[in-house]
Amino acid sequence: MNSAEKDILVANSEMMISGVTSRYASALFDLANAEKKIPAVEKDLGRFDALLKGSDALKRLVVSPVFSADDQSNAIDAILTKAKITGLVGNFIRVVARNRRLFAMQDMLAAYRKLAAEHRGEVTADVTVAQKLSAEQTKELKAALKSVVGKEVALNATVDPSILGGMIVKVGSRQIDTSLKIRLSSLKLALKEVG
Repeated sequence: MNSAEKDILVANSEMMISGVTSRYASALFDLANAEKKIPAVEKDLGRFDALLKGSDALKRLVVSPVFSADDQSNAIDAILTKAKITGLVGNFIRVVARNRRLFAMQDMLAAYRKLAAEHRGEVTADVTVAQKLSAEQTKELKAALKSVVGKEVALNATVDPSILGGMIVKVGSRQIDTSLKIRLSSLKLALKEVG
């Protein structure tokens, strides 16, 4: 397989994941909206997301094709029962597991958050930071982003120590990368050009 064929294969699989993500997130959002439970569903999804981010074993279960559908379903059922995630979210995650779509779960969570934010008249900003933001930093960042986009901003923050410092902010199609990692890369490139 040549490079162009690999690129097409990757693009097709990303489009498939994107389609799966939006269909599942939209279906859940429509159900939550019909039952007037958008915030409650968002809260339960956040609890499941925290479980995912906090457990390497759960991440492996979700993304690995090695586990059978039954293994994934049984494990997810036990996790949801223990975490007391029930109702719409519990049923939703169980359906996702039975349909072998757990690999796209994190994207589904992000897509649901985006739909919920749009419903509230907010814009979602994906923020990557080297360490967790304090409440004051979160408040200041929201205010700064609101002044730029003209709407309330819901933050979807991710901690990635590999960026070393600073942050990467993505709102819609705009991205601002002030990470220390990118600055060091730019400096390294500049030094190569000088030398």
